[in-house]
Amino acid sequence: MARGFSKAIIVGNLTRDPELRSTAGGTSVCRISVAVSRQYKGNDGDMKDEVSYLDCSAWGKQGETISQYLHKGDPILVSGRLRQNSYEAKDGSKRNSVEIVVEDFNFIGGRGNNDFSSKSSSDASEVPDVVPDDIPEGEIDVDDMPF
Repeated sequence: MARGFSKAIIVGNLTRDPELRSTAGGTSVCRISVAVSRQYKGNDGDMKDEVSYLDCSAWGKQGETISQYLHKGDPILVSGRLRQNSYEAKDGSKRNSVEIVVEDFNFIGGRGNNDFSSKSSSDASEVPDVVPDDIPEGEIDVDDMPF
C-alpha cells in the first residue's frame, strides 16, 4: 500500500480567541477556528457567499505564539496536514471530525492590525522571528492569492 499525503493551505479569520492548553506531559496545544469565505456566481447569475469554518491545532511554540498575538477576527494563513478524529457524542453516537494540524503559519494584515514581533513560522519545533519591517506594507494582497 502506498503511503498517503495530505496538505491544506487556508487563509481566513479567527472565529474566536485562541484556546491554549497543555497536555499532561506539559506540551502546549492551541486550538483555533478559522472562517474561510469565497464568492461565486450562482446558477441564477447572482453572486453568492460561502463560508467554511475549519478547526486547527498548533503544538508547542507555534501554539504559544498564535495564542499570544492573535485574537478573534484576526487574519491568518495556515498550512498543515489533515487529521481525522473519532469520538463518541453525548447521545452515544459515533462522530468524526477533521482538523488541520498546523505545520506553518503566517500572520497577515496591515501593521496597524496587530502588535506582534513574530510574523512567521516554518517548523513545528522552531519558530524563526521575522520583524514586521521585513515585509513591505501592501506587499501581500489576500484578494490576489490563488486559493
